[in-house]
Amino acid sequence: MVCYRCGQDVGRAKRCPNCGADLAVFWKVLHISNAYYNQGLEQAGVRNLSGAIVSLKNSLKFNKNNIDARNLLGLVYYEMGEVVNALSEWVISRSCQPENNLANRYLNEIQQDQGRLNSVNQTIKKYNQALHYCRQDSRDLAVIQLKKVLSLNPKFVKAHQLLALLYMQDGKLEQAKKTLRNAGKIDTNNTTTLRYLKEVNKKLKEKNPSKKQQKDDDLISYQSGNETIIMPKRFKESSIGASLVYILIGLLVGTAVTACLIVPSVKNQAKVEAQKQLLEASDTISSNGQTIKDLEKKVSDLQDQLEDETENNKKTKEQISTYENLLSAYVAYHGENDVETAGKTLEKVKTKYLSQKSKTIYTALNEEVQEKYLAKLYRDGYSAYSHGKYEDSVKLLKQIVDEDEDYNDGSAAYYLAQSYRRGGDLESAKPYYQYVIDNHPDTERARTSQNYVDAEE
Repeated sequence: MVCYRCGQDVGRAKRCPNCGADLAVFWKVLHISNAYYNQGLEQAGVRNLSGAIVSLKNSLKFNKNNIDARNLLGLVYYEMGEVVNALSEWVISRSCQPENNLANRYLNEIQQDQGRLNSVNQTIKKYNQALHYCRQDSRDLAVIQLKKVLSLNPKFVKAHQLLALLYMQDGKLEQAKKTLRNAGKIDTNNTTTLRYLKEVNKKLKEKNPSKKQQKDDDLISYQSGNETIIMPKRFKESSIGASLVYILIGLLVGTAVTACLIVPSVKNQAKVEAQKQLLEASDTISSNGQTIKDLEKKVSDLQDQLEDETENNKKTKEQISTYENLLSAYVAYHGENDVETAGKTLEKVKTKYLSQKSKTIYTALNEEVQEKYLAKLYRDGYSAYSHGKYEDSVKLLKQIVDEDEDYNDGSAAYYLAQSYRRGGDLESAKPYYQYVIDNHPDTERARTSQNYVDAEE
């Protein structure tokens, strides 16, 4: 151990041999910190993550240099989907102990995964947007954003809790209960989750009260060997002859009840059901007849409009093509999960021909598709660049830059410039190198880009 006053290595001594400082209390503080760390470790092992966070924070209060506690706290935050808090703890851990520290490995694994960093960034933006919608009482939009958050980060406990709260406010108790159970699988003893779940169960019981159970007064029990027999008080054993008489009487009574009550009731019910179906059929025929008339009128009106607007035939074709492309993109994305086809098809949609409602559908669809489409183009473009297929990488990365010039913090523009240069076209590469220099200075890519531009000059 190192003396807290002079920094001398004192081993396990109770007093510093260099400055004479009393280390007894300091040892006790370290033992308390380690005890809280062990408690947090046990809680994390049984997925009591919120309890583990409290214990580990207490451990760090007594010894802020407890590297094991700080690294474990980062892992617990990461498991709960709070990646920013996890990164903060690991950065502090690395600054306290630069060498032989697991935090270095954790940070390197995340920083080298650009896709993961982009996902974290999108998660934070969408979660903050959901909070903004909640403050504006736009619960539907908040639910949509939270679903996107959970698709990117399924372990984000706070997103699960907020989504469940919105479901509770909308009266969707079963969905809220399912969402809270998903949160409970991540953090088994989270007090917020348990409080919400208790409230949901209470409301479900109020909505569907269970039937009253049979009173204990009507039951008797006795021991038979190792088993407890429970039966009604009025039950008593009878002889075989009495049992046969009871069975015969029961058959007679049952036959009489069937003949007098059940059969007429069934006939009446069948008659009522038949009359009801007849009325429904009549209503359906009447409704269909009116619908046919309405459709015929609409067809007639459309034909008149078509005759009056023959000069605008080109515009009409473009409108039809736009709606067909929007429909094809929707089917490709939601029906076939084909992001690439959906993205290419959406590029053909001309929003000026869409109605207001259709524009809303297009905006929502384009937001979902564009994010995944650009991500796929980036992966394919980077893969082509890595394998020396520079013509292919130029084609793919150019699509991204045309749509979002600053995609992935300028990475798309940088690798597009690299693809042009390695393909022998430095003139085409210069504008994109210059973009990286101007918009992302003080980065390794900016310095590399400046070297290539200066070399050509």
